[in-house]
Amino acid sequence: MRNLRCVNQSSSSDAANIKAIAWDVSSDSVITLRETHGLLSLERLVGDEFQQIASWDAPQDRYEVLDLRFFGDTETACIVFDIGDLVVVRENPSKEEKIEIVGSIDAGISAAAWSPEEELLVITTKANTLIYLTRDFEDLVSLELTARDLEISDHVSVGWGKKETQFKGKKARALRDPTVPETVDDGRLAEKNEFRETTVTWRGDGAYVAVNAIEISKQRRVIRVFSREGTLDSVSEPVNGLIGPLSWRPAGNLLAGIQLFEGKRQVVFFERNGLRHGQFSLRSLDGIEHETEIPIRSLLWNVDSTVLAVSYEDRVQLWTMGNYHWYLKQEIFEPSLNWHPEKPLKFALISRTRNKIHRLQYVLDVCSAPISPSTDYGVVAVIDGKILKVTPFRQANIPPPMALHDIEMAANANDVMITLRESTKPLLQINVLHPGQTSLYTLDCSKSEPPQRIQENGVLDKNGIDITSEGIRLERPLSFETSSLPVEPGNFKLADNGSLLFKGRPLAMGCTSYLVTPSHLIYTTSQHMLKFVHLAPHLEGLEVPPDTPESDERCRSIERGAKLVTAMPSILAVVLQMPRGNLETIYPRALVLAGLRQSIAEKNYKKAFLACRNQRVDMNMIHDHRPEQFIANVGMFIDQIRKTEHIDLFLSSLREEDVSRTMYRETLRADERLETDTVKLRVGKVNRICNAFLQALSGRKANVKNLITAQVCKNPPDLDAGLIEIVQLREKGSDQVDEVVEHLCFLADVNRLYDNALGLYDLRLTLLIAEQSQKDPREYLPFLQNLQRMETLRRQFSIDDHLSRVKKAIRHLCDLNAFEEVKSYTSTHGLYEQTMGLYRYDEEKFSSIMQLYAIHLKETSQYKAAATSFHYLNEMTQASECYRLANQWQEALSTASLIPLPSDQIRSLATTSAQSAIETKDFRAAATIFSDYLQDIPSAAKYFCKGYHFTEAFRTITLSSQTDLLASVFDTGLTENMASIIELLADCRAQLTAQVPRIRELREKKKEDPLAFFEGDVNEGKDIPDDVSLAPTDSSTMGGSLFTRYTNRSMTGTAETGTSRRSSKNRRREERKRARGKKGSVYEEEYLVNSVRRLVERVNSVGDEVGRLVEWLVRRRMVERARAVEGAMMEVVRLSRQAVEDVFGSEKENAVLGHGEVGEQGKMDVPMVKDYAKLALLGQGS
Repeated sequence: MRNLRCVNQSSSSDAANIKAIAWDVSSDSVITLRETHGLLSLERLVGDEFQQIASWDAPQDRYEVLDLRFFGDTETACIVFDIGDLVVVRENPSKEEKIEIVGSIDAGISAAAWSPEEELLVITTKANTLIYLTRDFEDLVSLELTARDLEISDHVSVGWGKKETQFKGKKARALRDPTVPETVDDGRLAEKNEFRETTVTWRGDGAYVAVNAIEISKQRRVIRVFSREGTLDSVSEPVNGLIGPLSWRPAGNLLAGIQLFEGKRQVVFFERNGLRHGQFSLRSLDGIEHETEIPIRSLLWNVDSTVLAVSYEDRVQLWTMGNYHWYLKQEIFEPSLNWHPEKPLKFALISRTRNKIHRLQYVLDVCSAPISPSTDYGVVAVIDGKILKVTPFRQANIPPPMALHDIEMAANANDVMITLRESTKPLLQINVLHPGQTSLYTLDCSKSEPPQRIQENGVLDKNGIDITSEGIRLERPLSFETSSLPVEPGNFKLADNGSLLFKGRPLAMGCTSYLVTPSHLIYTTSQHMLKFVHLAPHLEGLEVPPDTPESDERCRSIERGAKLVTAMPSILAVVLQMPRGNLETIYPRALVLAGLRQSIAEKNYKKAFLACRNQRVDMNMIHDHRPEQFIANVGMFIDQIRKTEHIDLFLSSLREEDVSRTMYRETLRADERLETDTVKLRVGKVNRICNAFLQALSGRKANVKNLITAQVCKNPPDLDAGLIEIVQLREKGSDQVDEVVEHLCFLADVNRLYDNALGLYDLRLTLLIAEQSQKDPREYLPFLQNLQRMETLRRQFSIDDHLSRVKKAIRHLCDLNAFEEVKSYTSTHGLYEQTMGLYRYDEEKFSSIMQLYAIHLKETSQYKAAATSFHYLNEMTQASECYRLANQWQEALSTASLIPLPSDQIRSLATTSAQSAIETKDFRAAATIFSDYLQDIPSAAKYFCKGYHFTEAFRTITLSSQTDLLASVFDTGLTENMASIIELLADCRAQLTAQVPRIRELREKKKEDPLAFFEGDVNEGKDIPDDVSLAPTDSSTMGGSLFTRYTNRSMTGTAETGTSRRSSKNRRREERKRARGKKGSVYEEEYLVNSVRRLVERVNSVGDEVGRLVEWLVRRRMVERARAVEGAMMEVVRLSRQAVEDVFGSEKENAVLGHGEVGEQGKMDVPMVKDYAKLALLGQGS
């Protein structure tokens, strides 16, 4: 679908008598050899001037320059003459001669060619010899071309085509094998049109060289293929009419030659083994009656094997191939050309009529119509000689080489351009450039008629088109109106190295083709991606998407080597061409979503709906892009869509997810987006939309199916409302009942519908639903008949009980006044609370149900609630027992006294309660029981002291007048508690002095070598066994980045997804490692930090107990002991504050924390150390 278009042209004057030209790749200049007044002059063409390199006397005899090659690395030129001389010219010689004849062959040279890497020169002499020369012109191989070379051929002839092998029976022609040719060539020579008898050509990699020469003894032309070492590899099969030109395709798969066949000429292809491999016919030449009289000078492939140049005596034709069809793309009326060795579509040619040298740069460019949404019919024009193939892809997607319209022209076309013609219709003007003339055609895109010719030999300047003086190219205006665009398409350019430039600055690398639409820059990459860039007036605003087609709508994977042909934004399509030539029309998600968003903004909901439906876009996007606008225009949506099934499709596709922020997140920058709704409701979205549809449909004659769909699509589905709609239809006598029931059964689970219909107590409706289900009539018919025979309340109870609606069933059972059945049903289903609520005004029945409930609570170990229930029922024995089991000793002993129980049983109950309190470390309760119920003052004082309630212990002793217990019990309790506190504070001090320095050490190592720290090597590899694998595991590869791996902070993207895929086994193993905090592991710091936090909390909790202990030690004249306790406490408080400052002081050093250690603002929760109030009576020395 691409045409050859000239993009750069430069010419030089004074180019007379030039014999040969060559390229200097190092300076990208042209080297020429000309003869003037008997002197040969080697010159360099720089700009428009010739700079002489050297000159010498021309040979006296008639000569021809067979090859001119310039070596840029040594600044040396090599000239091969047919008279046998090899001349070397050095541009900047050091010690060598500037001009030197390095060799001469007496027999003369018939052909010569340098290898692609310029290391070998192959020469064929007029004595039928083949010579290999090195770069230094040393003879490597010399061999003779003889008829014996044909004997090495592996071609086998079984006589196909000869009369003796032909079957001449009845209907023989119909039975002929179609794979067998009717005739077999014997290699007859062409009668004329021989420009040069011998041709030498190299394969692109320099491994093989082919020689096309006439074998006189056999009277046939033979193509010999030699290896780089000079070994004959193969010879060609006989081909009649084969002539001299031969060119090996640089890609290496084919050799191209010319065959004169039945008065016509065709290009024939050979494989390396010499076998034929297809052909194509050359077109007739304009103005030539006997075109075979004009010889073909040469065949030349360009460096990337895309263009084949066929050189005649008076013109050059450029051919390309696509989809196995050869297109004639250019016809230049100059005799020969010379391809650039490195730039594929650049060449130089000599204009002998104008005495100029032209340097031309071509590109393979698509000629497409404007891509503005109103006229983007996707019209593409393809040049094929005198035929212009025009296809509007919006009307017909016809693959090449076919086309919807074939325009036959009087002359071969060189360039074509499609512009928009000013008209009320979508009328396009096709401007065609021929050598020396132009043609104009119009195409009405609204019709399927072929283009109409309107002008011949027209002047295109009036239409804003410039024709170059040589008639090679058309200067194109912009493809669409740019006044409303943020950037002009002409600001983009594709460089030769694949860089996509914007205003001369690189935007993307590896670009292979691009298009500019009113809203996007579309381009393909060498990584086989199709990318979309939102247009912006500045380079900073052009955001190139990453290679993530799975998550970014602006990037899409395409077939390898695919390139853009055209785009049609109005139908959301892009046409791509594959390397082999076939086309593919795709609908990229970026174009689809851009068009969808625009349609929603314009309130064109029908277009948006059809786009979602055709391109499989989630229907939720129609609401989520602009939710408030959609809710306000639900009626407009219904009016535009109209079709019942389409409205049902939209409603059934609703879900709570906001796809505009998840699946189809907007990729346009925030400052460039159109104004959208700022309020977006997320909770209850589906119900909100369904309610809006129900409200909009209620005031119009709407299809009942839409109403039912809106009810059923709610979350959760309102099946009852849908069933009620059917009941109302049935009551109106509508004939749509069966159809609507079938529709409802399609939308929802028929089994659920059956249950809901049964729950409405409508047996006729239930029967309608059952008939649409897969239920067995032998099962549901007897069941429904049995229900029909019941009275109303009993039927309702049976239905609710069948549907396990026990709360409703118990209501119907209560209404039946079957109390015994109520009690049984309540006990069976645990409906005590509901039943008590129903009988709250009937004291007798309420108490009966309460009795059942209390027993149930006791059996299920809910002793506190059971005790309350028994207490309400005045069953004090059961209440006291349940209170005791609930560890409520006050209520247990109080209710025991109300029974009343004997004193010994009460003492036994009190003893049991006291022991339970001691086991739960509720020493105050135990002491109270010993004092009040057991009158055991020593035990009471002991447990008061054990709970640090020294004041209560002192009061109890003095109240009972047992002052002797002060020394034996009270002072002993003080001493024991002092020892316990001293031991606790010593442990705290030891823990702080050990853990805080270790935390500091770990953080220093983390700063010095974070990699080793986060991989767990905090011991510098000293204790790591040598059999431990250091390969990444799921903990490292799926746990986020290196520094977020152990933080458990919220992550987005693939890291979070990878973390969620961890198996539960791995998570449990990681949690066990975290809980252990093994020394040397990555979790050690976190474990130590949490340990310090818990220690601080423990120190804060014992402060009040230490204060009470110190006060009573002083009161009991144990001053030194009080000072020791207070001093230990003050020391621990000081160390705790210092530890908090060291461990929790710097937020930057504390980035790695455990679960729950990061607050809402991402900061550490620093523990507070409470102040300890010193006792002033102890003085300052403590």
